[in-house]
Amino acid sequence: MVTKKVFEALKWASSYLKKHNRDENAGEWLLLWILNMDRSKLLAEQRMSLTEDQWHHFEQVVKQHALGKPIQYIIGYEEFYGRRFMVNEHVLIPRPETEELIEAVLHRINHLFPGNQHLKLADIGTGSGAIAITIKLERPDLEVMATDISQDALKVANSNAQVLGADVTFRQGDLLMPILQTGEKWDIILSNPPYIPAHDVLDKIVQDHEPSLALFAGEDGLDFYRRFALELPKVVHEKSLIAFEIGAGQGEAVVALMKEVFPTALTEILFDINGKDRIVLIQCGSE
Repeated sequence: MVTKKVFEALKWASSYLKKHNRDENAGEWLLLWILNMDRSKLLAEQRMSLTEDQWHHFEQVVKQHALGKPIQYIIGYEEFYGRRFMVNEHVLIPRPETEELIEAVLHRINHLFPGNQHLKLADIGTGSGAIAITIKLERPDLEVMATDISQDALKVANSNAQVLGADVTFRQGDLLMPILQTGEKWDIILSNPPYIPAHDVLDKIVQDHEPSLALFAGEDGLDFYRRFALELPKVVHEKSLIAFEIGAGQGEAVVALMKEVFPTALTEILFDINGKDRIVLIQCGSE
């Protein structure tokens, strides 16, 4: 019977991953998942022997990650805003920067819409549902709807909403089309759209495994913001809040696009924890 103790398994994984230019600590994350342990228990059980099945499973997933498969797609989830979201190859893995978008939006909602108003919020291109579901759970009083062009992504988002107990409505369609078709007006529109220029070279793990439909946006990465500029005036109230996540260096270009269609709105560029422009906020009718 071929098996190993915990410390031996971790030592092997660290060496194997380093040899394949991966994070040496990823093995610990994978072993925590296989053993269903927290880190403190794993550290206390360093001399525990793995079963043969556990060792073979660990060996298999470490090799998968070494070949480039993201850990989140192996274990099936990512932590976001203190909650666990299911992810697979049909949705982007939620990033910490997007938590900053949610923080900014929650703050601006309180400022722009004081009191107990009935507000409608739409998350466009929802993917895993992380933005829409988090907003709904943080502000249950909001009516929240989310769209995505991918039916497979919407299945993931809908599952996450059910597991996390978030009352979010999902609609399938390209960008704002599900709203344009109904003639509705919304108070708040959020989106973390594709914004990577077509010829950018990404980390191979991202490029080979995350859905390109949710990553790339034309030669300069601004194609979706151009479409938003054309369509947003048709779907928002005179007093409204619009918020985008953007790629680093795109802030001024996105603001310029929005100022063409919302010339009197208050527009802001917010920078992320790494000092990169990451969020554009447009407050219409706030004067």
